[in-house]
Amino acid sequence: MEVRWFGHSFFLVTTEKGKKLAFDPFDQSVGYPLPEVEADIVLVSHEHFDHNNVALVRGYQEVIRQPGEYRRGDIRIQVFSTFHDEEEGKKRGRNNVFRVEVDEMVLMHVGDLGTIPRDEELQAWKPVHLLFVPVGGVYTIDARGAQELVGKLSPSITVPMHYKTRFLSFSLNPVEHFLKPFERVKFLRSSTFTVAAKSLPSLPEVWVLEI
Repeated sequence: MEVRWFGHSFFLVTTEKGKKLAFDPFDQSVGYPLPEVEADIVLVSHEHFDHNNVALVRGYQEVIRQPGEYRRGDIRIQVFSTFHDEEEGKKRGRNNVFRVEVDEMVLMHVGDLGTIPRDEELQAWKPVHLLFVPVGGVYTIDARGAQELVGKLSPSITVPMHYKTRFLSFSLNPVEHFLKPFERVKFLRSSTFTVAAKSLPSLPEVWVLEI
C-alpha cells in the first residue's frame, strides 16, 4: 500500500491492486498547492471547504460521505458518525470517521474528530494499523486528545495531520505539541511512504510526513 499526503487531511491511498482512495480533498483557500489527483473513490468526512473539494479529484467512480458499510471488491469501508466538536455537534455538526480494511491492514482516517468517542464505540474501530489523526486543535481534538486516542487504539503507525505548517492559511497548533510524549517518532522527509502488513513496526511508531 502507498500513502501520499498532500497536506492538511488530504491523503491518497493506493492499494496493492492499484485502487486509489482520496480522503478529504481541500480547496485553494487552505494554502497548500493544489495537486493533480486521480482516484476511484473519494471519501469526505464533512462538508467544510478544507475537506470536501471533490471536484479537484479526477476520474472518481464514487463519493462516500454518509455513515454505513461499503464493500468494493477486496476493500471494506466502514463509516462511523462522530461529532466535530465537544458539544455533540452543536458548534460544528457531525464528522465521519473512515475505517478501511484492505491489503491485510486496517487504516483509519478520523476526519475532523472533535471529541473522543466512548470506549465501547472505539471497540468497533479496532484493530487499527494506520491511524491518520488531527493534532492541531482549534477545530478538532488537540494534541492531548490525539495522544489519548492513540493510547486507546494502539495503532502500529500514527500519521499526524491537520496542524500548522508553512503552507496553512489559518491558525492551528504545530505538530510538535503532539509528538512530545512519544519515544518512537520518524520524520520521513517525504510526503509518501509504502507499507505492507508484514513490515509493520513491532512497536507503535509516529510517522511525520513532509510536503
